[in-house]
Amino acid sequence: MTCPDRVRIVEVGPRDGLQNEAAHVPTREKVAFVNRLADAGLSAIEVSAFVSPTWVPQMADAADVFAGITRRSGVRYTALVPNLKGLARARDAGVDEVAIFPAASETFSRRNLNQTIEEAFAAGKAVCGEARAAGLRVRAYLSTSFGCPFEGAVPPARVAELAARLIDMGASEVSLSDTIGVAHPGQVAAVLSQVATRRIPVGRVALHFHDTRGTALVNVYAGLEAGVTTFDASAGGLGGCPYAPGATGNLATEDLVYLLDGLGIATGVRLDAVIDASRAIEPHVGHPLPSRVFRAGEATRLRTPS
Repeated sequence: MTCPDRVRIVEVGPRDGLQNEAAHVPTREKVAFVNRLADAGLSAIEVSAFVSPTWVPQMADAADVFAGITRRSGVRYTALVPNLKGLARARDAGVDEVAIFPAASETFSRRNLNQTIEEAFAAGKAVCGEARAAGLRVRAYLSTSFGCPFEGAVPPARVAELAARLIDMGASEVSLSDTIGVAHPGQVAAVLSQVATRRIPVGRVALHFHDTRGTALVNVYAGLEAGVTTFDASAGGLGGCPYAPGATGNLATEDLVYLLDGLGIATGVRLDAVIDASRAIEPHVGHPLPSRVFRAGEATRLRTPS
């Protein structure tokens, strides 16, 4: 296997991780979480989302979180936005990049955004136009790229077509998202192969896996084999999707870094510092974090006499 020499990790814990947590996490703890993750060496952090607090109450303090963080040089602080109103709020907060999030399946698009795929793409195109005019990068997630909780299998050709449209409308990269954690390595290879037929450079493709069925890391390995160098992850394995029944946590940042360290692939991320960030946020979410590397480290730490 030929591995990339370096991988970029997009840390999504403060947004995608926390948005589905039932416990209210105080703004000051979100700010501290982001700062710890930046201190750990993560160069891209999705801080929050400028969405309706009615639908995602955990993200109601997005502007306050952005106002409170200590910005480190070389770190890109990003936010999710669904429309031009969200973009305006994000710009006022001083984001470095915004992300849009259409879906590859019609039913999920309606459940998640209350829009058809075409309506979501029209809204995304408007966001891309205004964001780029303001000097902001736009990242695109393509939800349900590997399967839909309502429709089942999603044709790889459709994923490739929609990914190409996102690049054409101005997205700097497209994160193909396994929203419900059904992807397996053979499927990852098939989807990436289809995406390649659309002449999308692999450097503009990211992968976003959930570990619902315990396949996230082996899917990362399949992505590495295909030359992908950007992967999303969430500290502690926080997260899920409120509109995808049964979707458990994201790929844990600790687990991803452990794998990449073992393969000799540089990330610039310090594993011990990510573990510290997860340890600090865990009491505020009210349940144990699922990251295997985090749990193993905690077990060892608690058994070691001080």
